Amino acid sequence: MIYQILMRLGHLAGCHQLPDRSFHIHGCQFPLCARCTGICAGYVLTVLLTPFFQLPWTLAGTFCTIMFLDWLLQYTQLKKSTNLRRFVTGTLCGYGLMSIYFKLLLILAEIIVKRRG
Repeated sequence: MIYQILMRLGHLAGCHQLPDRSFHIHGCQFPLCARCTGICAGYVLTVLLTPFFQLPWTLAGTFCTIMFLDWLLQYTQLKKSTNLRRFVTGTLCGYGLMSIYFKLLLILAEIIVKRRG
């Protein structure tokens, strides 16, 4: 029952959940594909690492671009991606994207504080 709920949540999150693009443990498919799993891992890494290291804007953007390029190569059938590569590029993108979100939130917070002060 929990497995079905997780699979439904993965689908609702927008993941295609293709079996050949997902990890499996003991014959059970992950609720998210390898790329979406990596993106979530990147989000978690950002939350854990941001207090110690803030990713520069350019590197955050580069991390997102790397995942896009992997997707584009796969989509145009120039190079077949693997689940490991999908996971790694997804993790980089998740880390970069969440870093951008954090930076934008800090800028917004500064604007609000200035307007109140």
